[in-house]
Order: sequence, then structure tokens, then C-alpha cells
Amino acid sequence: MGMPAIRRHWTAASVRALIYESPLHWPRYELIDGELVVTPAPEVTHQLAVQELGRLLFEYALAEHTGIAFVSPADLELRPGTITQPDLFVVPAGGAPSAGGRSRWADVRSLLLAIEVISPSSTRIDRIKKRDYYLDVGVPDYLVVDVDARMIEHWRSDRGTPTVLRE
Repeated sequence: MGMPAIRRHWTAASVRALIYESPLHWPRYELIDGELVVTPAPEVTHQLAVQELGRLLFEYALAEHTGIAFVSPADLELRPGTITQPDLFVVPAGGAPSAGGRSRWADVRSLLLAIEVISPSSTRIDRIKKRDYYLDVGVPDYLVVDVDARMIEHWRSDRGTPTVLRE
């Protein structure tokens, strides 16, 4: 379930220990404002949406030379003491881990875009907690994709209301 697990103040080190103990990267562990967020493996529809958006986003970022698009799992620590795993994200050109080097997710310090494809268990976290977090750490664009409603909410750090796109 995408809800707080245990009421205690978690640290990045204790959450990383949980992550390293889970060789399949599931459930997904994230840490926002000292709160451990545990999310189960997503449904097929969710993953199909992530896959298609990832393909389009990767091609766009490559063609426009804006950065590199990634899909989770990726333990990002954009603010010390937090760990998030957006479903899809774009790291600015020059700030992305490289395949041939010794880069780690901890080396990523900023994003151009973060996208969450919501699931029934992640709606509150994605629409409120993660939205506030990503906009607060300076991610310029945050998208919430609701496959069931066939809707995308586009939040920008420079305005307080979303643009809502519907099919």
C-alpha cells in the first residue's frame, strides 16, 4: 500500500538498508520528510504506461539534447535525508549518471522533470506529498498521469495550479 509504514523518524541510511535487503527492488521504499513510504509492485496497466511514456520521453530528450530520461528504480536523494523514485524522470544534460563511468544515483542532484503514474495505492502520495516535494526541491515540471481517468496533471514550480490535460 502506498502509505506511511511505521510512525517513526526514518533516516536515509535506514531506508537504504531496507532497499539493499530487497534484491528485486520491491516493495519500493521512499523517504520524504522523515516518513517511510512503501509501495507495492505496480499493476500491468501502470507499467505499460510507464514503458510507453519512457520511450517517448527518452527519444524527445535525446533529440532535443536536454538531458537523459530514466525510469525507476532509481534511489534519488535530491535533498539530503530523502530518497525518492519517480516513475520517470529527466536528468539535465551533464548531470546524468553515465553507463561507462562509476556514476551512482546519489550523484544526481537535480531533475528537469519528474513523472508519477498513479496507482490506487499511490494517489495521495503522488498527488500531494511527492508533488510538494519535487516542486520544493526545484524540479521545474511535475506530471501526475492518471491512466484510469485518462488525464495528466502538469504542475510547474513557477505557478500554483496545474494544467490538466484530458483525452
